[in-house]
Amino acid sequence: MPVPRITKEELRERLDAPDTAPRPVLVDARLKYPYEHSSVRLPGAIRVMPDPLDVPSIPSGRDIVVYDSDPDEITSRRVAAELIRRGHRAAALKGGISEWVTANFPVEPKGTAGPSPGAAGSSS
Repeated sequence: MPVPRITKEELRERLDAPDTAPRPVLVDARLKYPYEHSSVRLPGAIRVMPDPLDVPSIPSGRDIVVYDSDPDEITSRRVAAELIRRGHRAAALKGGISEWVTANFPVEPKGTAGPSPGAAGSSS
């Protein structure tokens, strides 16, 4: 299944958009080792375990952007494809978290609690 991709610049623009536009839900789908050896995540991202795929409740009607640590988005594309099969609008972040961090775009410590999945902002 073809999975849409979004650039870091497009995602940043969507996250910085006025509150009238619902922010996309960010999903951190990094594999165990890269996730555990990182201290940051994209702001408000929720964690999913890609192997086996364990997706928490995600609000319907919201766009979802999935990212991982692979520059080829192997895991994030697989997770996004499964979300699409489940009826969600999902895309993979091109270049993953590495390109996001390299661009000095906002991150937060992994331990930071974000809004609940039903909140107006992204989920944690």
